[in-house]
Amino acid sequence: MNFIANWSYPTAISFGAGRIAELPEACAQAGVTRPLLVTDRGLAALPITAQALDILEAAGLGRALFADVDPNPNDQNLAGGIAAYEDGDHDGVIAFGGGSGLDLGKMVAFMAGQTRPVWDFEDVGDNWARADASKIAPIVAVPTTAGTGSEVGRASVLTNSQTHAKKIIFHPQVLPKVVICDPELTIGMPQAITAGTGLDAFAHAVEAFSSPHYHPMSQGIALETMRLVIDNLPLAYADATNIAARANMMSAAAMGATAFQKGLGAIHAMSHPIGAVFNTHHGTTNAVCMPAVLDLNAPAIRDRFDRAAPYLGIEHGYEGFRAFVQEFNDRFAIPRTLSELGVDPARIPDLVTMALDDPSCGGNPVPLTRANLTDLFTSTM
Repeated sequence: MNFIANWSYPTAISFGAGRIAELPEACAQAGVTRPLLVTDRGLAALPITAQALDILEAAGLGRALFADVDPNPNDQNLAGGIAAYEDGDHDGVIAFGGGSGLDLGKMVAFMAGQTRPVWDFEDVGDNWARADASKIAPIVAVPTTAGTGSEVGRASVLTNSQTHAKKIIFHPQVLPKVVICDPELTIGMPQAITAGTGLDAFAHAVEAFSSPHYHPMSQGIALETMRLVIDNLPLAYADATNIAARANMMSAAAMGATAFQKGLGAIHAMSHPIGAVFNTHHGTTNAVCMPAVLDLNAPAIRDRFDRAAPYLGIEHGYEGFRAFVQEFNDRFAIPRTLSELGVDPARIPDLVTMALDDPSCGGNPVPLTRANLTDLFTSTM
């Protein structure tokens, strides 16, 4: 199969091996002449970042870089990014990396021209309408992992450094104008990151497919996302150079994030506060939480997974799918408990309170309460 395509849903996507070379054209398409490339600290020193900067410099676009970004980006990272953006007189952002670099880059482009605090734009009601849309800088997104799908999202997750609460910040114009999905950028990704990010995409699809909200397009995308992850994550995990598996996983990441327009649920309501308080890897945390959440939601989702399982190559309907999820986690050496990730059981009451405040609660097929969330956290310890 020829893994080369040009897509315009949900935004313009240049997909294919080697297409990072088109970064100057992507900037021109987005109207960016003085870009700031935003990524995380770990990625800043890697050859793929140097390659991107070399491409920009050769095209006369400079090589401005901001990389003071934590694995779970926060408001302090954002303040530093805005300062770098303003000091360099930039007119757009290249959000480069995994979820942290992508999310923070999008927020720099969003907030550099705003006068209100970022928390005023939390994804609640129509808070996004408070923003001055004319001041939002254009964004080019370049994912270097295959999981978060933030490259096709209209929101970013940002941690409040004072309260340690994760908040979802939303605006329709935070959607990048152009995305370059080059699976070659993910070759050589460590096994643990391959697994954690891939299972993040899987969690997005599972929760979107489980959500009670009406969105048939997202429902279909979620189903195909699950199939792509099931078929390709083991291949990418076993062979870091398998470009076909890497391409399919990069597709799955973008598709999972597109699908969860239908909604997320208890997996993310749990993992957001866990990540904020204990700085755990988001996708890995999702994977640990998934079996218990499937058990909670079983009465509401059994029938739809009974229908989906045969398409996914899984026997015995929902029960077979539930068993497969644990086996899939085990295949990638995912811990079975949150305690193994460093989560302190004594913090369960705080985590429950934070989870109840998370907007992901609204997409869970079984209403979430203090009682059942306490049971979920306890059962995963």
